[in-house]
Amino acid sequence: MNNPIGQPTKIQMAQTADYREGYANSVQIRVNLWDFYLMFGQITQTAQDAVEIRNFQGVYLSPPQAKALANLLNQNIGQYETAFGEIRLEPLPGGQVVQ
Repeated sequence: MNNPIGQPTKIQMAQTADYREGYANSVQIRVNLWDFYLMFGQITQTAQDAVEIRNFQGVYLSPPQAKALANLLNQNIGQYETAFGEIRLEPLPGGQVVQ
């Protein structure tokens, strides 16, 4: 990213007062014309045949930002698999693969 003079733009990152981190093993996505909505949560098995998903954060992304995120994830997944081996998705009962 360059400014009009051709010098690199200085980027500073800071956390807001309400910044938080969390662990998610569930991500649900909704899409419309204007944005992508990612809802993060945690899955807990509550019985042999039941799970509970507790959503804790929703994030809206513009379509260009969603595509940039997808590119970054693909790049980082490739680097992870090169270093640690293939990430395998576990099949659900009935043979379906988690998507």
